[in-house]
Amino acid sequence: MGCMAESTSDTARPTALITGASRGLGAAIARELAPSHKLLLGARSAESLTGVLAELPDATAWPVELTDYDEVAHATAAIDRLDVLVHNAGVAELSTVAESSVKQWRETLEANLIAVAELTRLLLPALRSANGHVVLINSGAGLRANANWGVYAASKFGLRAFGDALRLEEPELRVTSLHPGRIATDMQRAIVASEQREFDPNEFLAPETVARTVRNAIETPRDAHPTEIVLRPIAR
Repeated sequence: MGCMAESTSDTARPTALITGASRGLGAAIARELAPSHKLLLGARSAESLTGVLAELPDATAWPVELTDYDEVAHATAAIDRLDVLVHNAGVAELSTVAESSVKQWRETLEANLIAVAELTRLLLPALRSANGHVVLINSGAGLRANANWGVYAASKFGLRAFGDALRLEEPELRVTSLHPGRIATDMQRAIVASEQREFDPNEFLAPETVARTVRNAIETPRDAHPTEIVLRPIAR
């Protein structure tokens, strides 16, 4: 991962690492934080980050397969200070409990919970150095499970519990669990297709709205701790 020479003003800016930043909500969060933060943009491959890096040329690509824990350990070793860690990467696949498989359970829990826990663990020294802020992009499914969403909801309930524990164990850090409703992204388009419905972005939250909420949480003055935020689309 190449790093550009930093100016004095660059070094004064806080650093944010955003996972799943190549498109959708992750890219929207990157755009929202770009004016105020040095950005590390995470994705599975450098190629997938080409588009967002063209928009945000001052950002740095951080291509890492988050479920390859040796690769994650290597990629985090050089990060000695981190102000913001936004866990946005994740997977979602609809399935009834009866139709679910061990493979689906393992892959969903691995991506949505275990990889989050391990990346956070490895970055704790860097976060502690900055009295940093961990933002967990959770879901409405992390508060209430619905039919056909059991596997995904279980991973998001686990993510909420992880955030609760981290908040208690690391009192110098701020930990925000953000629970948005469904967001108008390419992932949502695929989910709607699996539901055999027409995709109407007006049914869902705009990625930019959720990204603004992330920025607002990060910019909340230090005398307050935004622990949980719930967003729902306006009924139309």
